[in-house]
Amino acid sequence: MSTLQSIRGMNDILPSDSPLWQYLEGQVKSVLSQYGYREIRLPIVEATELFARGVGEHTDIVEKEMYTFNDRNDDSLTLRPEGTAGCVRAALQHGLLHNQIQRLWYHGPMFRYERPQKGRYRQFYQIGVETFGMAGADIDAELILLTHRLFKNLCVSESLTLHLNTLGSSEARARYRKALVDYLEGVKDKLDDDSQRRLYVNPMRILDSKSASTQALLNDAPQFDDYIDEESKLHFEQLCKLLDSAGVAYVVNPRLVRGLDYYTKTVFEWMTDALGAQGTVCGGGRYDGLVPMLGGKPTPASGFAMGIERILLLLQALNVVPETIHKTIDVFLVAAGNEAEAVALKLAEQVRSDKPGIRLQMNCGGGSFKNQMKKADKSGASVALILGDEEARSEQVQVKDLQGNNEQQASSWSEVAEVLGRLGL
Repeated sequence: MSTLQSIRGMNDILPSDSPLWQYLEGQVKSVLSQYGYREIRLPIVEATELFARGVGEHTDIVEKEMYTFNDRNDDSLTLRPEGTAGCVRAALQHGLLHNQIQRLWYHGPMFRYERPQKGRYRQFYQIGVETFGMAGADIDAELILLTHRLFKNLCVSESLTLHLNTLGSSEARARYRKALVDYLEGVKDKLDDDSQRRLYVNPMRILDSKSASTQALLNDAPQFDDYIDEESKLHFEQLCKLLDSAGVAYVVNPRLVRGLDYYTKTVFEWMTDALGAQGTVCGGGRYDGLVPMLGGKPTPASGFAMGIERILLLLQALNVVPETIHKTIDVFLVAAGNEAEAVALKLAEQVRSDKPGIRLQMNCGGGSFKNQMKKADKSGASVALILGDEEARSEQVQVKDLQGNNEQQASSWSEVAEVLGRLGL
């Protein structure tokens, strides 16, 4: 019988890798807490209609990438390919939007069927932030400043460039879309295959084409800026002033459009070339039209999502991962002898109670004193507590500094927490 394997593009995160994930997630949670954002936890399965309406029927996600299936009631369900639509659905369902301001965040797996490659998987992880009820450029600026602070804390900001654009109102975008299609029809045969497919269903995405020949054709295309409505221009100018005042550098990129139908006005991406080809590690913007599209009243909204795998690759590529994150044990308890093994659990629990937060691992399964000390050294613990039969009878323990030059010392059980404190634990 063949050994079962994980599904291609859906990866296990092993214990050797999880400390890095925990480090990044901890940094994100810390920054979001500083800004007063609250966590919302969402299902990974939603009605397929949610994404068809919210993400856009003619986007690549809906047309080619969703994991969709019928359940036993013959209802069409989809593994979530992104988080914004589900967050809006939850906010509407639970009455979070009526005359309220919300700052929300979530994290977890998303699913898209595409060719797996480095940093892009079929099950991938995102951290998403969504805000509702704030129409001004100040909340767009806050989202950007929040991500900027996070990237500074992670020591990767110098390798990232902020790209900004405005997509205007839905009416302005419709006018530009018509002008763009009229122009591209004249050069249709010269467009790359993806752009030809998108011409009548999602022509704005052609602006973001990775084809050099298509980009060359776009040099003579109508300019989006000529079609932007005045309100959107003023909103974008205000955003730029706020970022200038905060000292955040950016590039205005008129071809930045994002891949989803729901964006209006501000869009932004943090990009890096430290991973080879230029890649986006975080992107978002304003989507004031999405709430009514999903059945709610008109509600200003803005947010972003960041790919966890991409940021982890960036941390590793720049060699800015703190070595301390891989330290998972502070104390290793060695118990050698029948009497010692009989009371070792009691001592371990007492130390954990006397010193909350200590990470203590106890040897289980027996073994010689020599082999247990090898395990203690290999564990990465700073201190070994050594319990033999004699110590067990007298409720004493030997405290051995594994990382420093402090001499081994005996301690009563009641004073172990104090001794560990003096050793910096």
